[in-house]
Amino acid sequence: MNSTSSSSPLRIVIIGGVAGGASAAARARRVNAHAEIIVLEKGPYISFANCGLPYHIGGDIAKRESLLVATPELFQQRFRIEIRTLQEATAIDRNQKSVSVKNHATGETYSLPYDKLVIATGSEPLRPAFYPTQAPNAFQLWTLPDLDRVMSYLNSHAVKHVTVVGAGFVGLETVEQLHRRGVAVDLLERAPQVLGQLDREMAMFVHNELTRHGIKVRVNAELTKFEFDGDRIVALELADGSKLETDMVLIGAGVRPRVELAQAAGIELGTRGVKVNEFMQTNDPNIYAVGDIAEYTHRVTGLPQLLPLAGPANRSGRVAGAHAACGKSEPMGTVLGTAIVRVFELTAACTGFSERLCKLNKIACRSVIIQAAHHASYFPGAKNLTLKLIYAPDSGKILGASAIGAEGVDKRMDVIATAMQFDGTVYDLAEVDLAYAPPYGSAKDPVHMAAFAACNDLDEWPQIVEPDFNLDGYQVVDVRTAKERETLPCVGSIGIPVDEIATRWQELDKTRPTVVVCHSGKRAHVAACWLKGLGFQDVKNLSGGMSIRKLLTPPQS
Repeated sequence: MNSTSSSSPLRIVIIGGVAGGASAAARARRVNAHAEIIVLEKGPYISFANCGLPYHIGGDIAKRESLLVATPELFQQRFRIEIRTLQEATAIDRNQKSVSVKNHATGETYSLPYDKLVIATGSEPLRPAFYPTQAPNAFQLWTLPDLDRVMSYLNSHAVKHVTVVGAGFVGLETVEQLHRRGVAVDLLERAPQVLGQLDREMAMFVHNELTRHGIKVRVNAELTKFEFDGDRIVALELADGSKLETDMVLIGAGVRPRVELAQAAGIELGTRGVKVNEFMQTNDPNIYAVGDIAEYTHRVTGLPQLLPLAGPANRSGRVAGAHAACGKSEPMGTVLGTAIVRVFELTAACTGFSERLCKLNKIACRSVIIQAAHHASYFPGAKNLTLKLIYAPDSGKILGASAIGAEGVDKRMDVIATAMQFDGTVYDLAEVDLAYAPPYGSAKDPVHMAAFAACNDLDEWPQIVEPDFNLDGYQVVDVRTAKERETLPCVGSIGIPVDEIATRWQELDKTRPTVVVCHSGKRAHVAACWLKGLGFQDVKNLSGGMSIRKLLTPPQS
């Protein structure tokens, strides 16, 4: 059957719901009251809170129905959009402009013509090749039915120990919620650190928070084999030969885009996902791709990149829905990968590129790390926040940031992401006019402090060196108190408290390259400025101070 006739209303068929597909459907209706809009969803739910799934495990989200964002009835009543659940698109015929559909409820197959087609097939969890799909105590957590299976098992079995494989966002959220249920948890991560989106020193805050709550974190831990008792997993074997007994396994080791349907139809792929233009159109102008399968343009590199996050999925669905329905829309724009996660009493967030990613992509960068109270330190309840800012060494253009803290992390990351969206520099960030009152922030906000430190670095007043900088051959001046130096020594350094630098600087050699250290970098900056003003030609400040250095190197380094 060919596509709809010229006398019929425009028919838009959308394959997949959740974020991208549901957003495309709703936006298409808003800009075109006459179009016929049909959404095919192979699962039983058209729109659910994928990001909220882990929080039902521990009871943060008490009611399962709260996870249902929209129902087929709502789409029909409010938008006159036809939702067909349990109906899977199995093939796309671009010549005939039709989709082959299988109804899993009846077993029926049929052909559905379209004028415009939006593909939102999403992604699926990565699993080891030897993953036992039939094991009753092995799970993934990606859909609402996945959650139902997890909850059913936890509620019907005496689960005392769970192994979570993968220390990304979903893995960390799941670990936290399992702990809330009183379950012992081992967290396995094949990489050298948890939360690979962060640089190592920032990720160590998360690592330490997990261990503080009794989570056994195993990094550089590659799963090689499952051990069974019947069909049930009873232990996991790792590449180092160790064995871990467990009652239940939950895999959260990343995702892959489900591009097979598009690929089989001759839709052009990029590096990993579907290639699209600024309006989310594929190489077939009547077919759009949105959500986790689409490659977005990253603002830092200008290159296409997969980014399986809800924000870009919703935005891309909105763009594609409007363009499919009326032939025009605002372009998709670029993405930064801004993300945030709660890990017990800490929050970790990031935007843009980490320092590690910059180096992998051969992007020249510099960075600073500052520590500050999340609101005025004299106001009750002030909590420490650590912020890392990454920027270009020539222009000061902001390339990325990450932050860790108990409070106020989200708004700082959103401010920096906004600055990056407009190609802001660290100098621009230093001038941002932010709201201030003691319960909310400081007159010099942590965002400003990071920007000031970056400006000082670029202006070489003084220049910053990274936390794990090799201090061999340098004159190292430790301006902490004697007690601090004793508690966390910086071996080989010369101890002169910051308040004595102005009177004791003659004890130092002006001709030697010098690095000044303190606990966080604040006092070291003051001392370094003194030394530069007194004629020291080569003076540097250790970024983040000894409190960050200890996360990367043994205390006696």
